[in-house]
Amino acid sequence: MSTTKIIPRRTCVICRTVGGKRGLVRVVRTPDGHVILDPTGRLAGRGAYICRETECLNAALKGNQIEHVLKVKASAEDREQLKTRLGEYIKEQAIV
Repeated sequence: MSTTKIIPRRTCVICRTVGGKRGLVRVVRTPDGHVILDPTGRLAGRGAYICRETECLNAALKGNQIEHVLKVKASAEDREQLKTRLGEYIKEQAIV
């Protein structure tokens, strides 16, 4: 009997494409209600995944689709922190 490794599949909440868990960025609503970027993919809380494509990352910053999926109203402070972190991530993607 051969065993095959199952690769976790996730869906981007912006463009709805399905991809491997490692190929997407995770945004999480923590148990205390904050919305943060989860680079490790292991933080506790409700998570949403976004493609690493610049278009999806920019769309995530503009709308409130992340808040809708996470079922939370993000504070202004959380939104600014998320914009900063995703902005840094976009810059890193442009360099690579």
